[in-house]
Amino acid sequence: MTFFLFLALAAQSAAPGAMQHLQAGLEARKQHQVDVEITEFREAARLDPASADAFLNLGAAYMEKHDYGAAITPLKRALELSPDLLVAHQFLGYALLAQGYAAEAIPHLERVGAQEALGIAQIQTGQLTEAVANFTAALPKQPDDPDLLFYLGHSTGLLSKTAIDTLIANHPDSARAHQALGENYLVLRQMPQAEKEYLEALRLRPDLPGLHLELGQVYANSAQWPKSEAEFRAEAKLQPGNAEAAYRLGTALLQQGNARDALAELKRSKLLKPEMPETLYSLGKAASVAGESSVAEESWRKVIELEKNTSLAAQSYFGLAGLHRKQGKLSQVQQEMQEFQKLQSTIGPPRAE
Repeated sequence: MTFFLFLALAAQSAAPGAMQHLQAGLEARKQHQVDVEITEFREAARLDPASADAFLNLGAAYMEKHDYGAAITPLKRALELSPDLLVAHQFLGYALLAQGYAAEAIPHLERVGAQEALGIAQIQTGQLTEAVANFTAALPKQPDDPDLLFYLGHSTGLLSKTAIDTLIANHPDSARAHQALGENYLVLRQMPQAEKEYLEALRLRPDLPGLHLELGQVYANSAQWPKSEAEFRAEAKLQPGNAEAAYRLGTALLQQGNARDALAELKRSKLLKPEMPETLYSLGKAASVAGESSVAEESWRKVIELEKNTSLAAQSYFGLAGLHRKQGKLSQVQQEMQEFQKLQSTIGPPRAE
């Protein structure tokens, strides 16, 4: 945030001697002579202690120097003298926030609608719902700002954790609490514990959408493909319109060598969600094994179009090279292997299928 502003002066509001120092301070500001600014504005405030302009400019000079602690007192004085001075509210809100006085900063930041700074203050005071709302409202104005993106992600993560902690504390025996614990164990890759929590959640609410899908992922991560197939099939039955459930079921079938049934499920997933890269990649694999070369090629080329410089794109190039090798298209094989090797040298390991 830039505080280097040429603040307007009300000439009639300052004593003649003070006005001279105010003008000298503004000239120093134009020359980026911050220490001279501070000296001149401090003298103007001494000569005319009723001048809000003098105290505002003194506070602004300290802000320009990043001496936020020193800025607080003159800015507060400026607001005592002129309570509706919006720029003083803005500067004071930022100064207080920079010094860790988040609760005190909030009314000033609210007054001027400083959404991003207000959201930061609200994180620090535990007002997470309000913080998320402010960051979300600020995002369209600066969608690529890294600080804003960080704080939006940070605040939503904290809000999510708070909600889950409250759920587990207040309803420890509920299906949702066991599901939340299962999700935590799944992230930590503690599969036996995750399986136990999901099974208990299913015992309590066997028709709860999402549980079979998540338990199936536990089994998939443990390479227990028959069990994962059973869970994904149960989820697909509960939610026939869920593209991920169809994709997961197709992948489990493919892992067990059942390419024909896998192909049917993966085609269904694509129909439900046409541009899901993971589905398209697995569809290419299943189609290649099942002898549907045109479907395989179309699927892998679409992955490359969507993903470009990712491991999934690299594996699609590799799949295309294998497909074209069988067809004797050696010039295409060479080109695709070059693309595969180029991507492999610049990206990490492949994403989980």
